[in-house]
Order: sequence, then structure tokens, then C-alpha cells
Amino acid sequence: MKTKKGDIVELQIEKYAFEGKGIAKVSKNELLGLNDEDGNEKNYVVFVRGTYPGDTAKARLTKIKKSYAEAVAVEMVTPSENRITAKCKYFGLCGGCKQQDLSYPKQLEYKQKQVEEIFYKLGGLKDFSIDPIIPSEKIFFYRNKMEFSFSNKRWLTKQEISSSDKLNKDFALGLHIHKIYDKVLDIDECFLQSEVSNQILSFTRTFFMSKHTSVYSTKTHNGFLRNLVIRQSFINEDLMVNLVTSEENDSLLKEFADELIKKHPSITTVVNNISKKLSSVAIGDYEKVIYGSGFIYDKIGSYNFRISANSFFQTNTLQAEKLYQTALDYAELTGNEIVYDLYSGAGTIAIYTSDKAKQVYAFESVESAISDAHINAELNKINNVKFFSADLYKSFLPIVEKNKIPKPDVMIIDPPRSGMHPTTVNDVISLSPKKIVYVSCNPTTQVRDIKLMVEAGYRLVKIIPVDMFPQTFHIENVALLIK
Repeated sequence: MKTKKGDIVELQIEKYAFEGKGIAKVSKNELLGLNDEDGNEKNYVVFVRGTYPGDTAKARLTKIKKSYAEAVAVEMVTPSENRITAKCKYFGLCGGCKQQDLSYPKQLEYKQKQVEEIFYKLGGLKDFSIDPIIPSEKIFFYRNKMEFSFSNKRWLTKQEISSSDKLNKDFALGLHIHKIYDKVLDIDECFLQSEVSNQILSFTRTFFMSKHTSVYSTKTHNGFLRNLVIRQSFINEDLMVNLVTSEENDSLLKEFADELIKKHPSITTVVNNISKKLSSVAIGDYEKVIYGSGFIYDKIGSYNFRISANSFFQTNTLQAEKLYQTALDYAELTGNEIVYDLYSGAGTIAIYTSDKAKQVYAFESVESAISDAHINAELNKINNVKFFSADLYKSFLPIVEKNKIPKPDVMIIDPPRSGMHPTTVNDVISLSPKKIVYVSCNPTTQVRDIKLMVEAGYRLVKIIPVDMFPQTFHIENVALLIK
């Protein structure tokens, strides 16, 4: 009988793939019930979400292609010996953590192997060294920022559906279900941020439900509440609560802030971001400070950083120092170099690098980030860093030429997940720095860009993965290239 999409098959998981999927290798004929003579060997790949090497699982086929299939585990027949009991009761439903049921040493091992495979197989690169992955000191409660969503469509768990309790299905505050963007899982705890953030989460839900406050709908674009964003400093113990709404309501927000601070006096500032955007992004078009300064301050190494509600800042503060120090170690600066920092954000890497360089020139496209960067440079009394507005999807060479910026000896590049635009890669190659240190949160796009640099005369010397996000499959990677 021919197997089709939606059917459940039993699979043995042999390997681990990027983005947290197990790999089973089977006979295509056997799996799909085909008579194709080429399908007898066990070389047909099935990517199975929710599995690890060593698992034997029953999985539902979600996609069937000529050379591979995709599936999702529905029942564990024999679990891998590396599985553990997940700490969070929402694990498996919440779209956040994906690896809480895998021991941390194995998480690190699989991440290391993922990066190696991406560079060797996908990149086709060789003759470079790979340093051991840098683990995170904290594997829970490590995030300094959490974004929670309000929704008028609450996702009901199996227990809630079968329960006799009366639930408000039109109000939820929590996190999105995997690949479901219009429904939110109503949660009362998360183990990625501090315990006080869970208390703030619960208070916020109770307060606005008691006021019968409306929730923004991404379908009708009506409603008031959009997001709750909590930011914390690990060094200074500053704590920001940012409520993102679709419009202003000063009296309600003042009442909310007063009650919240009375309950949690450790909160140092409360802000209200007002977003008219149709998309569900937790960034306002403008903001109003309800209580405190509107900022928090955190530290990476010996440097202080002012963080506003919409500032980009590495979410794992303690691990960010290891990441930046690794990039600095790879650069091996002597104090005489001209350094370019691309995708500089709020200037964290540029500032962290400043005392080891002659001059740092930082390039960033987001104006608010550049504004934050100037403030952070002043805060740390840094005089050898200059920030420039540059669209890094277009050539930034005209900005270099217009401002008579000297050519770089070293370039530090830290782009978004999508990697570098080909135009920017060409700009980097044309500037011909002796060294390039490429920091990435997506090794797949990183290796794509590095291949172009290698083809242009650079040599990949070494790479090192850094685990910034325990309990997830995400991984940072630092690479050193030399002309």
C-alpha cells in the first residue's frame, strides 16, 4: 500500500540536523510502498521534528519529496538515553525552547556537530580548525529580555479542553505556539528569564482581565493590548516593563504602573510603546515613559550600556562577554589597527573593541541604534569610535569615500540571521582588510558568505561555536579569515 502525507510510520533516528530535527535513513521503496528499483538502498532521508539520535519514534509524514521527506514525532517507541524530563510544563507546546528534554552536554555536542557539518558539507570548506564550543554558564534564567504576546485567541491545551473549568478563550498572555501566529499559549511561568518576570507576567494578566481591557486582533486590527516586554540588567539589577499598545490611554497605564510598582518595587522603569503597525512586532512607533527614566543600564566586560525599550542588546548578557572576547581574541589587535564594525547596532562590539584598536569605524542602518551607540560611547568616555549611518543592503563604499575613512586592517562583521547582502560582501572584499572576524547567529548564511570571501582570496583559519541560547537549537559562531 502506497504511503502518503499524513500517514504514521516508525523510524529510527540516526543523526541530528540543523534546526533541531532528527534524521532517519530508510529505503524509499519500503517507506513509500514504491516499486522503483533505485529506492531499495537505505539512503532516503526523513527529517523528524521532535526527535534525537537514538530515538525510535512513530512519526506523521508532513512532506514527501523525491529525495527526502519531513515528519513530526507523535509517539516515542524507544527514547534515546540522552533524553531528560523537561523542566517546563509547557514544553512541546510553546514555540520557545525546543531542547529542554535533551541533556545539556548533548545539546552542546549536537550544536558543535551541526556547525562542523555546515562548514564541511554545505560549505565544502577544508583546512581550517574548529575550536570546542563555549558553553553557557547559565542554562536557565539567562535571558535579559522576554517578549510576551496578548491575543484574543487563546490556545487551549488538551487538559484545558477536557477540564470543567470555565476559561476565557478571548484573552491570552504568553507565547506563540510553533508556526501558529494568531493563537497564544496562556502561560504563568517561563524558565528563560527570572522569577520576578513570571510574577510581572501574572500580575499584568490579572490586572487587564479585571479591567476587561480589549486585546489587539491581527485580523480586524482592533483592540488595545499588544505585547508585554520585560528587560532586566544582570549587573545593575535594573528592571524595565514595556507595555506595547495600539493607542494611548494615560490614565489606565498610570493605574497599571502604580499597582505594578507597589507589588514589585524592584521595577525601575515602566514605558508604553504605541504601535500603529498592522504586523505583530513588539516595537512602537513612539513611546511614553510612565515611570522612571525609560532606560536600564547593563554591563558587558568593563563597559556600561544604556538600553531603551527598543534597543538591540544581546539577550544573554553573561555569554555576550564571552562572544565578544572570542571575537577580540581572534582579531589579535595590537592597538595600531583601523577596525571596521559592520552591523554595529548599539555599538556594543565597537566599544568592547575600542581599547585594543587605534580607531574603530562602525556602520549601522537603524538610526535609533546609532543614537544609542553615541550615548554608549559617551557613557564609557570612548573617543576612538565613530558611527556612520549606512544601508548595508547597498554599497557603503560611498560613505567611506565621502568621509575619507581610512581602509581597514581588520573588519568585524555581525549581521542578522539572513547574513550579508552580496553587495556588502563585495564591498568587504574590495576594501581588502588583512583579517575578517565574522560573528553569526546563523552558520548556514555565514558559510554562504565565507565561501564568497574564500573565492576572492581569503583563507578560513578557524571557527568556534558559542552557545548563547541553551534549551534551543540556535547557535552563534565566530570565524576568522585572513587575506
